Amino acid sequence: MENDKTNSGNDVFDVRRVRRLVELMNEHELAEVDLRQGEQRIRLRRGPETEVLAAIPAAPAPVAPVTPTQATPVSAAAPAAAEPAGKVIPSPMVGTFYASANPDAAPFVKVGDQVGTDSTICIIEAMKVFNEIPAECSGKIVAVLVESGATVEYGQPLFRIE
Repeated sequence: MENDKTNSGNDVFDVRRVRRLVELMNEHELAEVDLRQGEQRIRLRRGPETEVLAAIPAAPAPVAPVTPTQATPVSAAAPAAAEPAGKVIPSPMVGTFYASANPDAAPFVKVGDQVGTDSTICIIEAMKVFNEIPAECSGKIVAVLVESGATVEYGQPLFRIE
């Protein structure tokens, strides 16, 4: 048993160490961590491969018109034209997007709502942890760009704010 304790202190795959690495990645907005110790290696990566990252700026454009079409087809053209004027609130992590605290609850925010920097705008579930996401800016929600229950990537636009 004592041998297990000494080995677990050096085990690069220890769950506590992996969780701490994920926390550090989130805290410092790192896309990848690659650690090696002897024959052991751990590689944590958030989002797609580096080669695919060049395609990411083009990817959100097709995604944005799909969701606003469900909300209001008339407003789909206005945000596209006014895109530089508004601010996008991106996803701070990879996970599952939830617009409300539970399926029966009202959404945290909807189009037309005013939000402040500390306003909770959604929840993103990552690794069985439900993270309340603050707006981190003030303004009026002009578009919700993700459907509740959808998987989101790091940096993916969630809301457009004016």
